[in-house]
Amino acid sequence: MKFCTILTILSLTILSLFADDHAKDHNDFIPIFDGKTLKNWNGDPKFWSVKDGAITGQTTAANPTRGNTFIIWEAGELDDFELKLKFKISAGNSGIQFRSFKLENGPDEWRVGGYQADFEAGDTWSGTLYGEQFGGVFAKRGQRINVDDKGKKTQGEAVGDPKKLNDVIKKGDWNEYHIIARGYNIKQSINGQLMAEVTDNGPKKRRQGILAFQLHAGPPMTVQFKDVMLKRLKLVDAKKICFYAGTRSHGWGAHEHNAGNILLAKRLRAHYGDKIVTSLYKDGWPKDPTAMQNADALIMFCTGGGAHFAKFHLRQIDYHQKRGMGVGSIHYAVEIPKGNQGGDKFLEWMGGFFEAHWSVNPHWTPEFKTFPDHPVANGVKPFKINDEWYYHMRFRDEMKGITPILSALPGPETLKRRDGAHSGNPHVRASVLERKETQHVVWATENENGAGRGFGFTGAHVHNNWADDNFRKVGLNAIAWIAGLDIPEGGVPSQRPDKAELESNQDYAKR
Repeated sequence: MKFCTILTILSLTILSLFADDHAKDHNDFIPIFDGKTLKNWNGDPKFWSVKDGAITGQTTAANPTRGNTFIIWEAGELDDFELKLKFKISAGNSGIQFRSFKLENGPDEWRVGGYQADFEAGDTWSGTLYGEQFGGVFAKRGQRINVDDKGKKTQGEAVGDPKKLNDVIKKGDWNEYHIIARGYNIKQSINGQLMAEVTDNGPKKRRQGILAFQLHAGPPMTVQFKDVMLKRLKLVDAKKICFYAGTRSHGWGAHEHNAGNILLAKRLRAHYGDKIVTSLYKDGWPKDPTAMQNADALIMFCTGGGAHFAKFHLRQIDYHQKRGMGVGSIHYAVEIPKGNQGGDKFLEWMGGFFEAHWSVNPHWTPEFKTFPDHPVANGVKPFKINDEWYYHMRFRDEMKGITPILSALPGPETLKRRDGAHSGNPHVRASVLERKETQHVVWATENENGAGRGFGFTGAHVHNNWADDNFRKVGLNAIAWIAGLDIPEGGVPSQRPDKAELESNQDYAKR
């Protein structure tokens, strides 16, 4: 009995440690510089390199920079976050750009504007929040500033005495910068001491943008950055939706993962405004290890089956889905191998998936005539449209928690192909031809115990179908619903894309 008790306690302890490690993997600060290479960082190689385990920017009398130049983190953009890093500067001025943007019409690709956490070798600028090509000084060291909706700056209670704050900074040595940006409030600390705080509600305020480090023009200088650690923060006043687009696959006008995501995200932003942040990643699983930390919804639009990128990241997605992140899949992304290769998790997250030798993928024209009383169906009118509508999905037993949104009975012409992994099987023929069972091609899933919602949308092989108002409305409603946004009674309104927009951002040249 004592042995069993000890064994039970030991098992629970191991599970607890595993859970702690699991949380640490996905919710804590994560390094975004490997200390060895400039992987995921892009700067002018004439000036940027890795030396002594640090990102190093250097100019000399023989190799000056014409204008300020930057090294840009290309794995993702920052929204609400905490950033910690160590910096050292030998001369001149530098800074950390965040929520920033690339300058148009610059002499090269390494010119950046936006918020900058300033520092220098001297005694004046370190700790200042500066607007690089973005309005100049927001707050000097020691200041607390509020910017109103007209851009007027008002000084609040001081953070501290600027001269005393300067004494905290170690000249010519390593210092730690800590930046916290939550909503439109920004706090900057050096070596654990708050240096400046700004709440920017101005007309040009930014909630999202790139991260970059500055090498300033002027006399020769060296600046270094190391131990670069990023953690994303839960958005308390908005919802964040991550769109993951797979690599190109089917040619012009089909399986347009990136173009489709861009089109949908644009319309969600147009309707919800400051209530949402959209983060778009393309060409497969993101290089940004923090991408999902504060996501309220994950949308996967990608090649599926055995090559589905989710198959290789099930644990990570599952962690965030269990904490409340919604998961939705569009078209081929609803297919994944069954069992522990992904199908079991898709049943947990979305309620259903395309199972080879059970589901089928014909092109056909269903007529959608009736709709459930569900937010994802808000504002949807009867319509019909040709697409590669997968059907006979593998759903949870008794459809627990699942609401079919778009359903129709396929005709026998959809089952004329030979049996195969995607083309036909005895199970689907019995369902459609014998029992005449309506097939569900879009569905929404409500999950228990605080886990995120889910949806599956089997259409969208044909990119131009996003121009259909009802087709597009179902997609927008579904994405907004799993993110926890309110759906208007008439559904999410959106502008119909024109020919030029539909043809933009596609993976292949027009045929």
